Amino acid sequence: MIVGLVVACEVAFWVLLAAGLAFRYALRMPRTGLALLLCEPLLEVVLFVVTAVDLRNGARPDWRHGLAAVYIGFTVGLGHSTIRWADARIAHRFAGGPPPPKPPRYGTARAVHEWKVAGRWTLACAVALALLQAAVWYVGPAGGSGPLRQWQLRLLWVIGINVIIAGSYTLFPKKSLDTRADAGRSSRR
Repeated sequence: MIVGLVVACEVAFWVLLAAGLAFRYALRMPRTGLALLLCEPLLEVVLFVVTAVDLRNGARPDWRHGLAAVYIGFTVGLGHSTIRWADARIAHRFAGGPPPPKPPRYGTARAVHEWKVAGRWTLACAVALALLQAAVWYVGPAGGSGPLRQWQLRLLWVIGINVIIAGSYTLFPKKSLDTRADAGRSSRR
């Protein structure tokens, strides 16, 4: 039941996003579109309540409960940026808005961009880690929280990978072809 609800929440997320943007731009009803987009968090509340009730009714914690916590965390951490990303593209394509900004490609600006991305992923993982820890405390030591702990370990890996990627752009910034050519000319002098 939990996995089906996670899938239903993901489908509903995209349906609400499409409907919200359609009302906002195609039907020229921005308030209705905004109201639909603001319904997104209700999906996570429903998933959270159903998962908590399932655990309270004696279900042994397993990978499905961990998946629910991870889904909620990722929606909290990444949902807003996904909505902004889609909104910018729809506004440009169908409402004459400005072209969406592309991420910087080189130097410090790229490193800052990568740290922002890592921050969003870290927030997503932190929320999921907190929910998983709350579930571990909720079921108690005799509740068999091993699968929940495994999810926590995976999330720590995700945080680590994102920090390594962002750090690599800080320590080894990618240089534009123009910068490389200028450096080559100055070294030949």
